[in-house]
Amino acid sequence: METKNNSGAIFKNDNKKAENHPDYKGKVNVNNKDMEVALWLKTSAKGVTYFSASFSEPYIKTDESQNKVLDINDDLPF
Repeated sequence: METKNNSGAIFKNDNKKAENHPDYKGKVNVNNKDMEVALWLKTSAKGVTYFSASFSEPYIKTDESQNKVLDINDDLPF
């Protein structure tokens, strides 16, 4: 799914397994830069509910044994 500039989508995190995992997560595009967003539902000392947010570069899966990005289009025979 392509995200238009200065827009995005956030969904409830149905895979939350620990308290520190975000309640919501998604992808946004700000000034033509793709970012991942994570949101935690919090309550202030005065009882006001709010979202705490974190933005990060998109996750790229790497081959941990060689610490390099996997390329499924690699035409090398070895």
